[in-house]
Amino acid sequence: MKEKYTEAIRKQLDDKIYAHSLALSACMEGLYDYFAENGILTDQDPPKEDWSIAGLIHDIDYSEPYKKEHPQHTKDALALYGLDITDSVHNIVKAHAPDLTGYQPQNKAEWSIFCADSLTGLIMAVGYVYPSKKLADVKISSVMKRFLKEPRFAAGTRRDEVAMCEKPEGLNLPLETFVRICLSSMQKIAPALGL
Repeated sequence: MKEKYTEAIRKQLDDKIYAHSLALSACMEGLYDYFAENGILTDQDPPKEDWSIAGLIHDIDYSEPYKKEHPQHTKDALALYGLDITDSVHNIVKAHAPDLTGYQPQNKAEWSIFCADSLTGLIMAVGYVYPSKKLADVKISSVMKRFLKEPRFAAGTRRDEVAMCEKPEGLNLPLETFVRICLSSMQKIAPALGL
C-alpha cells in the first residue's frame, strides 16, 4: 500500500519536497520503533503504517493548485491518484502544522511529526556540507553542534518545535536522543535521499 502513496508524491511534488517526505517517513518509522521497543506506546497510538504514511504524504498538497492553502487539501491531492487516508493518518498530517490547521498534537505519532518535520532539512544540510556528501558519514555531534550553536545554519529549521520533543506531555525524549533516532533512520534510506 505504501508504494501507491510513494508513487503519488513522486508525481505530485518537486524533488526537494519529495526527498523531505521520504526522510520524514523514515523518521516516523524510526520513532515508532523506538517507542515500541521501549514499551512507551499506548492504545492511543496508531499503528506503524499510519506513522509512515503520514510522514510520506504530509506535504502532498504543497504543490499547485493547493500550495497556498497547505495543508488543508491533503485528501484532495490524494484523490487525484485514487487514494484516501484514514482519520488517524489525516490527524497526524494535520498535527504537523497546528498553526495552519488548528489541530494540536495529541499522541506520540502526532508529536513525532510535529517535532521531526523541519529537523529533516537540517540533517540533510549537514550531510551536504560533509566532504563526502554522504549521510552515512554524518555524526550526531555534528548535527547537535549545528542545531544548538549555529542558528544561521539551515535557518529554516524550526528549532523551537524540534526541541519540544523534550516536553513530558509530548514525546518526553531528550533532544539528542530524538535527533539520533531521526539521523539513524534517514541514514538507512540515504541513497533515496541522494546522500
